[in-house]
Amino acid sequence: MASPLVLQVTCVVVVLMVGFGHIMPSAEAAIPCGSVQLAVAPCISYLTGPAGTKVPAPCCNGVKRVNDQSKTTPDRQAVCSCLKNTALRIPGINVPRLAALAGACGVNLPYKVTPSIDCNT
Repeated sequence: MASPLVLQVTCVVVVLMVGFGHIMPSAEAAIPCGSVQLAVAPCISYLTGPAGTKVPAPCCNGVKRVNDQSKTTPDRQAVCSCLKNTALRIPGINVPRLAALAGACGVNLPYKVTPSIDCNT
């Protein structure tokens, strides 16, 4: 049987996919928000966990995959908006960890993903 944490994460991802599937029209960007959310879902335990929690390898794999697939400015803006809006709905998210997540996974971004980021700039 799945652990309670796995069930919670799965429920959060499903809720987020249903709630945010409309944010990014497929004609404007190649990466649907639901795909971004699924890729980074393994990061939730790190972003909401206690001090000392390590970044799980599947989280970094997802971060790298999303970054590799985000080639155009519209793609990057859509991913940014998706991550921002998703982060706003995760209870107990550690904002400094969120801002540092890409770097912790070896991904160099010219910005920090935070709940206050302007994804249009």
